[in-house]
Amino acid sequence: MWEYIIIGAILLVILLAILKANKKDAKIDFNKLVEYLGGKDNIIDTETNLSRFKVTLKDVTKANKEGIQKLGAKGIVEIDNQLKIILGPNSQQIKKYIDDLKR
Repeated sequence: MWEYIIIGAILLVILLAILKANKKDAKIDFNKLVEYLGGKDNIIDTETNLSRFKVTLKDVTKANKEGIQKLGAKGIVEIDNQLKIILGPNSQQIKKYIDDLKR
């Protein structure tokens, strides 16, 4: 009987650790992202589509793609002066944050 209680407690601790780790990954530092995109003055336009965040930049060479990856991006595709970044459920919040920042 005690074995089942101990196993259950261990599984609960593992589950909580996984949930906490996923929560950290979901929190992206918006200020860092803007910095890695070359600053707010380098951002021309933003769009979202589900988990994808598309940003049009004045100078795409100013973008730090490696830094964006470290923030939690699942993938980045560069096409001309645009970056398509897979960020997950934060895409809408990031668009709103950048749009407010540019006003």
